[in-house]
Amino acid sequence: MTRPGVAASRAGGGASRAGAGGDGRPAGAGRGEAERRGLEEAERVELTVDAVAPGGHCVARVDGQVVFVRHALPGERVVAEVTEVHRGFVRADAVTVLDAAPQRVAPPCPYAKPGLCGGCDLQHVAPAAQLDWKAAVVREQLRRLAGLTDAEIDRLGVRVAALPGGPLGWRSRVRYAVDAAGRAGLLKHRSHEVVPVDRCLIAHPAIQALPLLGRPWPAAEAVEAVASTGGDVTVTALPPDTAATAPPAGPAALPAGPPDGLTAPPDGLTAPAVAPPAAGPQTVREVAAGREWTLPASGFWQVHPAAADTLVDAVLDLLDPQPGESAWDLYGGAGLFAAAVAARVGPAARVTVVESAGAGVAAARDNLRDLPGVEVVAARVETALARRRITGPVDLVVLDPPRSGAGARVVRDVVAAGPRAVAYVACDPAAFARDVRTFAEAGWELAGLRGFDLFPMTRHVELVGLLRPGR
Repeated sequence: MTRPGVAASRAGGGASRAGAGGDGRPAGAGRGEAERRGLEEAERVELTVDAVAPGGHCVARVDGQVVFVRHALPGERVVAEVTEVHRGFVRADAVTVLDAAPQRVAPPCPYAKPGLCGGCDLQHVAPAAQLDWKAAVVREQLRRLAGLTDAEIDRLGVRVAALPGGPLGWRSRVRYAVDAAGRAGLLKHRSHEVVPVDRCLIAHPAIQALPLLGRPWPAAEAVEAVASTGGDVTVTALPPDTAATAPPAGPAALPAGPPDGLTAPPDGLTAPAVAPPAAGPQTVREVAAGREWTLPASGFWQVHPAAADTLVDAVLDLLDPQPGESAWDLYGGAGLFAAAVAARVGPAARVTVVESAGAGVAAARDNLRDLPGVEVVAARVETALARRRITGPVDLVVLDPPRSGAGARVVRDVVAAGPRAVAYVACDPAAFARDVRTFAEAGWELAGLRGFDLFPMTRHVELVGLLRPGR
């Protein structure tokens, strides 16, 4: 429906309800009543889009009401359809673009539209502009949540770098949901509804070539496909109880569940009680940090083929490990960063991996057994620090926490261990910024920051920050 009357325009964020009133009154009649009533679900409103915001949308305002608009770009004039109404804000999709921004492009995927797949937030944005979009979100979170000044943010030179391979065909782990009719597809934005698809364009070419879509999966609730950097390809059908109880996504995965169409297993964890792979090996090989890794097919690994080496290079560059230095790899998973740091500090130095997931611990112990200076501790990071399962002093720390961040307690315990530097690997800018504030309260500074587009076409961005004691 459209709202009767016309609201006043506002510079930089104006909006109007289109046309004359549906009750026959002239445009503008009953305006006060309309403003008091607020927007309603399924209502369409014409508005001017303002700045980008976390979550893959932009901000607009209608009669002072905040509207988070997907499928839009800053500066555009659009007709938006309200999809959710909440106290204090509404969500909406741009269904018609009246004045397009220069950065707008035609989405390459026919399912990347309002009401269809929710996995890709930014297919309507030119690839270079996606990098700017994500950098703007990072800057805003550092300003708002970390408490950094504009000058401090400018000194960091916040930017997001693209990875090799382009914006399509990069996702090496895909979970397709299966609907009640047994059709595999992807989830709508913020919904459990499955959108049957014939192809996912961000999936790795080896996954796109699999006969997964268009065939029935009557006994499965989800189908997981993996194409590893070691050349292995495997498919696993997840029965209903397994898919429903699969744990939430970990640090580098897109979030599991309704919001995003695409999901991946958590850090170092194998989904419990899964059916045997429908095709391919039960373990896969990954190649990174100059080593070959063997992992369960459903275990966690970075989903972009270039991500693991990109992050390792950034961590080593920022920390600059020296021979003989000790190190902690917290939330270490299979031990990717521990292996890279151990190669720099030497076999006589102590490197400790802390991981809570049983499958992650097993993978770390198996893959790092040739490194005599590496110890793997099976514990939650909070517990290992509080109960002195690991003790300082330590020279270097790699923090790679889940999406929720390390948290104040872990940050304070890390600071108390007296490292000279911490490399913080983050997949959520807000959680990262909150932890940066906690470091700052302890007298530390964010001395360097790298941003990487590990998830092209989506809202997600990966950060590697260097934290060190203030000078």
